[in-house]
Amino acid sequence: MKNDPPKPKEAAKRAPRWLTSLFSFRFFSDEMPKVHPSAVIDPSANIADDVEIGPFCVIGPDVTLAGGCRLLNSVTVIGKTTIGRDNVFFPNCVIGTYPQDKKFKGAATELHIGAGNVFREAVTVHIGTEKGGGITRVGNNNMFMINTHIGHDAQIGSDCVFANNVMIAGHCVVHDHVNMMGLAGLHHFVTIGRFAYLGGACRIHHDVPPFVKVDGADEIRGLNKVGLARAGTSAEEIRALDSAYRRLFSKKRPLSVAMKEFEALAGESTPHVREILDFLRRRNEGKHGRYLEGKRSDLPSAIAEMAPAIATPPAVSTAARSHPDRAGSNGDADDDGAGNGSARHAAHAEPVDESAQRA
Repeated sequence: MKNDPPKPKEAAKRAPRWLTSLFSFRFFSDEMPKVHPSAVIDPSANIADDVEIGPFCVIGPDVTLAGGCRLLNSVTVIGKTTIGRDNVFFPNCVIGTYPQDKKFKGAATELHIGAGNVFREAVTVHIGTEKGGGITRVGNNNMFMINTHIGHDAQIGSDCVFANNVMIAGHCVVHDHVNMMGLAGLHHFVTIGRFAYLGGACRIHHDVPPFVKVDGADEIRGLNKVGLARAGTSAEEIRALDSAYRRLFSKKRPLSVAMKEFEALAGESTPHVREILDFLRRRNEGKHGRYLEGKRSDLPSAIAEMAPAIATPPAVSTAARSHPDRAGSNGDADDDGAGNGSARHAAHAEPVDESAQRA
């Protein structure tokens, strides 16, 4: 039928090509040392042997960098920041600096970054705050395009794409497989459900349900059928989601009324439909359309409930160690007997959905 959703493709078993290509591309000649002499690296930093650090980078004392990471020129990584394998940082990224929060009192809060992420030019990511749970988290295999900002205490999932100038305010939660187009902005405490697609320059003040496309100021415009099909969602599941979407969002009536009518008529729902309904019920428990806004008094518990699988602290290779004379070294093993680090490999993940269309 003409209106049937696209047939699902088999889930990819290898890392996306946009990520693996960055490990074969030659940013510098083979004659350059792995750690450029102009880099400034604190002796207490914990850095795996095969990490590449380009000219004029700055690495702070509480930074941990796992194997396979590449820092091009003029990258700053400070704060209590733990970074997993195979992340690539382009020029002028600033990672792990203080949050832009007047309530922050200088506590030893943290930033945890998973594996296989790409941070393009001028991306900024801040550490957490005392009242927000203390940890900003970034998952795996995300692409952060130019000038993206990730605010304090944000919880970012995996396999997401953030286009140029995306702005993520403090305490936001972004689940897996989310795509945000250029200039999209999230109000603080907003939650974005799985496989959501946010159009360019949209202004998001309310929690966005999973699987939908949003544009403008919180305007739900359609179902992300392309992204779901490419992730291997069955055609039957997509049809059930499409039916639920039309009943919940397509008619001009209060959402609470539509939910009661749908629940009365739908009977037993599919897992994806139940996920949307559970998300909407939880959103109604919060304030101003934001579940976390109503949980300010106990944010750590609320975030743990909403995002249990996001970016646990990455395990660092046993080859990682402190380097008292790291600046200007060529990355060879020191006298402590540590090896040269494990071979670089790209983290395995499904490709992200980069081409879901605007409604």
